Amino acid sequence: MPETDTVVDSPAGPLNAILCTPDGPARGGLVLSDGSGPADRHAWAGVPAWLAARGIATLRHDKPGCGGSPGDWRAQTLADRAAEAIAALGALRKQAGVERAGLIGYSQGGWVSLLAAVTYPDQVDYVVTLGGPYVGIEEQERTRLARVMRREGRSEESVAAGLAWADERAARLAAGEDPAQVLADQPEAENSPPYDTVEELGFFARNLTFDPGALLPFLQCPLMAFFGAADEHVPVERSLAVLGERLPARHRGVNGIAVLPGVGHMLYPVAARENPQLSPGFLPVLDAFLDQVTH
Repeated sequence: MPETDTVVDSPAGPLNAILCTPDGPARGGLVLSDGSGPADRHAWAGVPAWLAARGIATLRHDKPGCGGSPGDWRAQTLADRAAEAIAALGALRKQAGVERAGLIGYSQGGWVSLLAAVTYPDQVDYVVTLGGPYVGIEEQERTRLARVMRREGRSEESVAAGLAWADERAARLAAGEDPAQVLADQPEAENSPPYDTVEELGFFARNLTFDPGALLPFLQCPLMAFFGAADEHVPVERSLAVLGERLPARHRGVNGIAVLPGVGHMLYPVAARENPQLSPGFLPVLDAFLDQVTH
């Protein structure tokens, strides 16, 4: 399964990328979209090779400003990232010679993949989301904060104070306040990643109005959504409710939703602290979905 260094000509500039192809003809393709924070083309561990062994070509690329590529992902919007994914999809189709191709996005990359599929419906044949919330960035971050604070053993009074600050922060940013001033006012106890710099808080502010649930009714292609039942970052139950209410029935029998027990945000079992492996349920279910959408 050959891997070839290549480049995606994106709106942010030429992004370094890696094309992974099967030994024989490819039956389909996937562009791999990373989540929040910095990420480069060397991510995704053994997933591209596993997909190539099953006839799926993949392309993974740097986010702007990572891995030696130009730009700055912190200055983007989700729409910028979606346009980038479409540029990568065009490069994948051309270089791997595949007709049917789609997007697979981890965490925030799930939002990116969904937005790209709805914005460019004639260019995306299928979408896979991995731990991608089906709520907006404010609700997702509020859920994460509450769970992290409780895991750290903070009192309910402290949790309430942290969430009150999260609400105030979002309201001030939505009103157009300077992220630098909002960050300066942030209590030290609430100063934690991922939105603990001016640049990343600016990214948060620019994407506050994004609502993945509002996009779902307009999705034209099949969707496979994976969740970890023990995901600390994602309101899984709320996401399932949104999918149940808003996912179109046009691909009934092909669409899929999988909640993997004992599995966290990265789709690794939370009990596997040493030498973690992907949940054994993930790849076979993904393979079954790809069988449906690539024929």
